Amino acid sequence: MAEKLAPEKRHDFVHNGQKVFEWDQTLEEVNLYITLPPNVHPKAFHCKIQSKHLEVGIKGNPPYLNHDLSAPVKTDCSFWTLEDDIMHITLQKREKGQTWASPILGQGQLDPYATDLEQKRLMLQRFQEENPGFDFSQAQFTGNCPDPRSFMGGIRSD
Repeated sequence: MAEKLAPEKRHDFVHNGQKVFEWDQTLEEVNLYITLPPNVHPKAFHCKIQSKHLEVGIKGNPPYLNHDLSAPVKTDCSFWTLEDDIMHITLQKREKGQTWASPILGQGQLDPYATDLEQKRLMLQRFQEENPGFDFSQAQFTGNCPDPRSFMGGIRSD
């Protein structure tokens, strides 16, 4: 049932009319998907994940991405992989349930409507996680959705 509440589509991060990467999020993670350039050996790519900063590129060249993150991440649980010409970067949120409007601080923000939809989906994920016997995949919020981090005492860590 939880997979029914997974992100339905990825968000595009566009700069100067060009898609830089796609991204989505869950209660615990933010995932970035970067299409790799052709004819570059996989060992030439590098990714440096810091608590509040991300750097991605090809060794020996200026970084493709070199930006502060919207919120801190757990570096010991964050990682990156290469598969089918895609670099997949998994950033473990330091604050579980926090809704990110963009992975990159101050850039490519989702509009308020899309941010609200993300917050509602994360809240339903939280309900599903806390009540595994129930199916929240068809549930809907009307009006404003509370913050998944703090609603009814906050997210349990057990």
